[in-house]
Amino acid sequence: MTTSDKVDRVFVWTWLPGRSEPVVAGAVQRAGTRFIFNYASSYLARDDRISLYTPELPLRSGSIEPLSELDLAGCLRDGTPDAWGRRVIESELGVEEESLSELEYMLQSGSNRFGALDFQESPTKYRPRNDNASLDELHEAAQRLQAGIPLSASMDSALLHGTSIGGARPKVLVEDEHGIQWIAKLSSTSDQVFSVINAEGAAMELSRRAGIETSHTEVSESLGRDILLVRRFDRTRDGGRHHAVSALTMSGEGEMGARYVTYPSVLEALREYSPEPAETAHALFERIAFNIAVGNSDDHARNHAAFWNGKSLSLTPAYDLAPGGRTGDSATQAMAFDPDGKVKVSNFQALVECAKHYDLNESDARASVDHIVESIRDNWVEVADLARVNQKDREHLWGRQFLNPAAFYDYSTHKATGRSKSGGIRRKDRGIPGNGGKFAHQERTESSEPLADPTL
Repeated sequence: MTTSDKVDRVFVWTWLPGRSEPVVAGAVQRAGTRFIFNYASSYLARDDRISLYTPELPLRSGSIEPLSELDLAGCLRDGTPDAWGRRVIESELGVEEESLSELEYMLQSGSNRFGALDFQESPTKYRPRNDNASLDELHEAAQRLQAGIPLSASMDSALLHGTSIGGARPKVLVEDEHGIQWIAKLSSTSDQVFSVINAEGAAMELSRRAGIETSHTEVSESLGRDILLVRRFDRTRDGGRHHAVSALTMSGEGEMGARYVTYPSVLEALREYSPEPAETAHALFERIAFNIAVGNSDDHARNHAAFWNGKSLSLTPAYDLAPGGRTGDSATQAMAFDPDGKVKVSNFQALVECAKHYDLNESDARASVDHIVESIRDNWVEVADLARVNQKDREHLWGRQFLNPAAFYDYSTHKATGRSKSGGIRRKDRGIPGNGGKFAHQERTESSEPLADPTL
């Protein structure tokens, strides 16, 4: 297919629960500036059919329009490539940025996309668009693309079919010798201050050790550079796929309304469809607290997701926990954690004051925060070694991205823990892990106590 072809209709195929082969679920068709979905009669006749996402596409015959503010149903948009994947497609086709329609991006991207959907030209014949290129080949192609170097036809094809996953940073899809599928996150030309790959690897491991369900990760090497391998949670070992939707879809917003999405608005959808709404609320609170603790301010609505089984939602493992750059101590989260959308400051006290929205009292909220902070302190040195964080980056990350003093302003630990106040320290007094993880210096300020040496 070429961009000169006018694409008016694309067929949506899906993997049903427990199945390893896809079936056609319906079609999405252009109607002016919007895209209308219709379930296939053959799909509606199946005993094992499920809705692709009931709040948007309930199981029924006839045309289903997107929600009022959307051009395309969010659960379908979740399966299309985001910034990096679109850049790959545009480069391969030699077209301008964002010059294709959503239907064209659907058909031009690879088939191994997020969740359990794929998009095809045919309603009867499924033809996957995959490629068996090695990680090093895909990595080399990605590096050349970032540098603006033309790709060979084979590299173009390999990279195109290996980048159907969303996100803004360069990444490729790979499968190991055991059939396990991974997302390989690559370094970016914009990574100037510290290695985002290694920092995210450390954050993901710290999240797991804090008791948060988190995607499994490994820091590996390709072409002499570190890469972060993230095991896919939307795939089964037998070739099946798990349906999943982003928090943006759960909120009912599209790309233009993403800035208005709040954690409570996402939680509202989770509560309605979750079999364990209170536990889900607590888990979401923990994820906000952890994001604050590690300086992940890119916690937007596409960086959270939930499994969908046709009837209920359940949070996927946490992913994309990447510490962001900071120009000062203060920072804000991408999504507000109060219902009014006003409280975004990356501060534990501000979060605890919103605890009631997550079915927590103040005491339990503080205990949750304290546990996360203590776990990060206890595990930092070992995890930094595991994630291959070099000494320069350790000195930059600790006390700046990880456990920044601003996160502790006005916050003190729960009295029942028996611990003293956990305060911030001024930048000029901040303890920095030196060789072996020991602090180079720690000086008490009048307003607060310094962060504890994680090796003690």
